[in-house]
Amino acid sequence: MIAPSILSADFAHLADEARAVAGADWLHVDVMDAHFVPNLTLGLPVVESLLKATDIPLDCHLMIEDPARWAPPYAEAGAYNVTFHAEATDDPVAVARDIRAAGAKAGLSVKPNTPIEPYLEILRSFDTLLVMSVEPGFGGQSFIAHVLEKARIVRNLVDAGELRLLVEIDGGINTDTIEAAAEAGIDCFVAGSAVYNTADPGAAVEALRRQAAALRTV
Repeated sequence: MIAPSILSADFAHLADEARAVAGADWLHVDVMDAHFVPNLTLGLPVVESLLKATDIPLDCHLMIEDPARWAPPYAEAGAYNVTFHAEATDDPVAVARDIRAAGAKAGLSVKPNTPIEPYLEILRSFDTLLVMSVEPGFGGQSFIAHVLEKARIVRNLVDAGELRLLVEIDGGINTDTIEAAAEAGIDCFVAGSAVYNTADPGAAVEALRRQAAALRTV
């Protein structure tokens, strides 16, 4: 699965940018509040507008404080998957429950230096684990390879039948890094610059999908 990140798109033409990746599996939307991360992007009104402009399921990644308050409205609006950060709440299971009750899949994200082991037990309450392979806050950063060990740990549990969730990665994914991520067991690849900084974003999505699929089927 490929999820183009509109953080790298032209914000003045988001509907057109969504149409440019019509073959994508998800459309990744980074919501930042300038508190949890040192950047401010977009919020619920833009997501609501995007939902009217595209049929691609929206994958909302909330890099925000107080997800218990702010996450459920994204689900209520119609987002397919709503992910928040483990580091932003003391009760991630309760937040996940409220997201699911509001109609969306629930995702948990961890920063590059956050260990996954303390969260393994609660992953049964989630549909998605989003492994950050850059520090959250800004696009265009370089891939942090050591996070792939977290993906491998969770992939092994999924393959053993102990967990049922999708493993996603976000940050620095491009033609040079997607193969290592695929080998680590990633299911869904968020790609920003590698898609939107090309002449044909739709073709870039397909090329990344083929590259990842080739590794996952070896």
